[in-house]
Amino acid sequence: MALTVEEYLRPDVIQQVQRLDLKARFIVQGFISGLHTSPFHGFSVEFSEHRKYEIGDDLRLIDWNVYGKTDRFYIKKYEAETNLDCYLLVDCSKSMDFATSGRMTKMDYSICLAAALGYMMIHQQDSVGLLTFDEKVRAFLPPKTKRSHLMNILGTLARTRPSGETNIAAALHDAASRIKKRGLVILLSDLLGDQEQIIRALHHLRYRGHDLMVMQVLDHSELAFEFDGQVRFEDPETREHVDANPQSIRASYMEEIQAFMDEYRRQCQAVRADFTTVDNSMTFDKALIEFLIQRQSRF
Repeated sequence: MALTVEEYLRPDVIQQVQRLDLKARFIVQGFISGLHTSPFHGFSVEFSEHRKYEIGDDLRLIDWNVYGKTDRFYIKKYEAETNLDCYLLVDCSKSMDFATSGRMTKMDYSICLAAALGYMMIHQQDSVGLLTFDEKVRAFLPPKTKRSHLMNILGTLARTRPSGETNIAAALHDAASRIKKRGLVILLSDLLGDQEQIIRALHHLRYRGHDLMVMQVLDHSELAFEFDGQVRFEDPETREHVDANPQSIRASYMEEIQAFMDEYRRQCQAVRADFTTVDNSMTFDKALIEFLIQRQSRF
């Protein structure tokens, strides 16, 4: 399948690729190629083996070759700084099995994004683990750095099917008890559940000492509410439904969804966790750039 760099990053094109390992490779290759010609070029250096110079660092540690390329001061990370345990937490409940206008489902988008993140991080010698869940944990792979482990992660993701009702909070509390070593926890979920309970569970993970990044993955229609005419809205888990005219409820819906996201953002900021919302119409580079920006801020 011959693709241009830009097409590597389009969800509708990636959706046509059958194997998850190829999807991950195409996304990462397209992302890295685009990074070299983007305003974020300097992050590609920092992501791998360097961090920004900070006041108090030994001037002799500045990498002048990198300065010549980026016009920024970086120092080589110490070995202890380069080894990171990353845990990918992927929501596979039935609410994630949703898409409109022929887009990827929220779960397929999350799986591709998780696969690309795992691919990038293992190639940067970081350890990556995986936890999938619905109302409880379905699969758990402890973090490892081996390339063969990446194939275990991709195989588990590729076999994952949406099932079960949502109990995000219970699964996150379970994850907090399983993850013993402090690391970077990346949650990919629509976060559609009991918000108060989910926030408590996020705080639990953060208070266990983990760096936490929450990536809320939604269908584009859930953000834009792009419906016309009389529509039946159905809960994918309970099958409960309601018939409504979208035009009559759009304003109140948009207000509610914005308040919903703002509360997550506020609560995450309160505990110095990162929060971002992505949707399945976005090219994957936008989500990966957000991840890279958030990660570099930790060093």
